[in-house]
Amino acid sequence: MLAAVLVLAASTAGAAPPGGDRQAALLYLLRQDCGSCHGATMGGGLAPPLLPHSLAETPDDALIAAILDGRPGTPMPPWRFEISPDEAAWMVRQLKGGLAE
Repeated sequence: MLAAVLVLAASTAGAAPPGGDRQAALLYLLRQDCGSCHGATMGGGLAPPLLPHSLAETPDDALIAAILDGRPGTPMPPWRFEISPDEAAWMVRQLKGGLAE
């Protein structure tokens, strides 16, 4: 597990951001799909909040893994089928930055 996290961290450290159309699609996914459980303003709902202050102590790698692989035993689904590790890293940066547009 630790080796997988280290490989993931190394692969996303210098990742280029997705292009404009893909950024728009990922932001839409964050607001619509993630927002359906985490709240329309990411302040929480059925799932915990995804606000900068609530994510500040959580390592990026843990958030990337949750996006890609879901959280077993919870409603959080895996998104690896649709989102690359680089895209998940970009999404985490957006969430930690307050979903800047």
